[in-house]
Amino acid sequence: MSTSPLRSARPLALALLLAVSPVLVGCSAAENIVGGVVDEAKSQAADALGDAVSDALGGAGISTDGELPPGFPAAAVPLVGTVQGGGAGPDASGWVVRTRLAAGESFATAQAALEAAGFASSAVNADADSGFGSFALAPYTVALTVAADSGGIATATYIVTIA
Repeated sequence: MSTSPLRSARPLALALLLAVSPVLVGCSAAENIVGGVVDEAKSQAADALGDAVSDALGGAGISTDGELPPGFPAAAVPLVGTVQGGGAGPDASGWVVRTRLAAGESFATAQAALEAAGFASSAVNADADSGFGSFALAPYTVALTVAADSGGIATATYIVTIA
């Protein structure tokens, strides 16, 4: 005796519906989980950036005191935004400065300031929320990154080394 395909498909469809229903009901829970993973990844990226800068500048720590690091060549390297802090490598080998950009300021604003000061850009890639690039004007090289957080507040990180 053979079983009709329709008769076999009904239990299968019911099982599939029962398996998928909790997933559909839990969409907001899945969104919360994804959001948590993204926030954790951003935090780890910020920590990794701090570690990479510290390694690149010979152990310099990054402060959050709102001051430029000692010896930073402010007259030669224009910054956009409000200084949040920074760090200096040993023997003025390099500096890192983090700034918070005002509304309407972006990577393009910071890029334009560097280029207006005579820096030549290379390896630039940017969109509306973020960007990175390398800028050179002897004797300085500037690696600039800009990223906006989930609230839309953008932070610029300038890593300045002497060529």
